[in-house]
Amino acid sequence: MKNTLEIDSVILEFGNKRILQDVYVKIETGKITGLLGRNGSGKSCLMNIIYGKLIPAEKHVRLNKKYNPKKHFSKETLTYLPQFSFIPKSLTIERIFKDYRIDFNRFLIHFPEFEKYYKTKIKLLSGGEQRIIETYAILVSDTKFCMLDEPFSQVMPKHIDTIKEIIISEKERKGIIITDHMFEHIINICNEIYVINNGTTILIQDIDEIEKLGYTRITATNKKHSAFGR
Repeated sequence: MKNTLEIDSVILEFGNKRILQDVYVKIETGKITGLLGRNGSGKSCLMNIIYGKLIPAEKHVRLNKKYNPKKHFSKETLTYLPQFSFIPKSLTIERIFKDYRIDFNRFLIHFPEFEKYYKTKIKLLSGGEQRIIETYAILVSDTKFCMLDEPFSQVMPKHIDTIKEIIISEKERKGIIITDHMFEHIINICNEIYVINNGTTILIQDIDEIEKLGYTRITATNKKHSAFGR
């Protein structure tokens, strides 16, 4: 079943400063949606608003084209990987995989070097290894939608490629929205891209628009390997 999650009419203010306005984002099964913008543009704020952790002055949410008045989504509907590490450091890898009801053996197909950590507490892993565990748990959970905020942070390049492959595979089961300061990876895997510019979201129609908006320079290599529009 194809599911859609739309959010619009968002207004977010901190004091007298308006951070977001006239925002529209759509997430849907079968697509990876990218969210780009300069530091401080409101990308993480928007994800927290969608998740229900941050309450804006205004927002309108539709789930499968029906207005959704709930402030929070269940984990069966939406999972969220925040920028910061969120899994309690005292938990073992075994406990984490049981709590999230995901298969450790399937994980080892992608990351065989983690087999030795099964009984280990997550706090004993490196920052990059912890990020892999957290990203994987959120990404492959049984849910309709998934949001990933900086999933590639601290992660080794070879593992970034693996995570990208898993994201592409998981989009067949769920809608995914992702942001990361390593913008080339976003461009590489996303089917649609929104850029937050002056507090509002702009749906990119052509990859060159990202450069025209002054966000970053798009190289010929980025264009060649981009999944944008597919």
